[in-house]
Amino acid sequence: MLTPAESAELMQAAARMTRVLARALRAQGFNLGINVGRVAGAGIPGHLHLHIVPRWLGDANFMPATSGTKVMSSSLAVLYTEVKRALARTSR
Repeated sequence: MLTPAESAELMQAAARMTRVLARALRAQGFNLGINVGRVAGAGIPGHLHLHIVPRWLGDANFMPATSGTKVMSSSLAVLYTEVKRALARTSR
């Protein structure tokens, strides 16, 4: 588990990245999820990671973002460039 300082830092990073993704993707909302430990999907003991899933009005539910059932409107290379550009413009 995280210390209080680590938890605060993780939430600050999540807040920053939601601002970046809102700018880069024009996302209207987000689902956030944290995987902690190997059996929760984090892969190895002691590891955790945070998922940030952008959402838009009218998208069906959380599953299209995780199950590969929805068509992506741009390539990962284009998405990377847009997010990187928005990240550079967004203050910490």
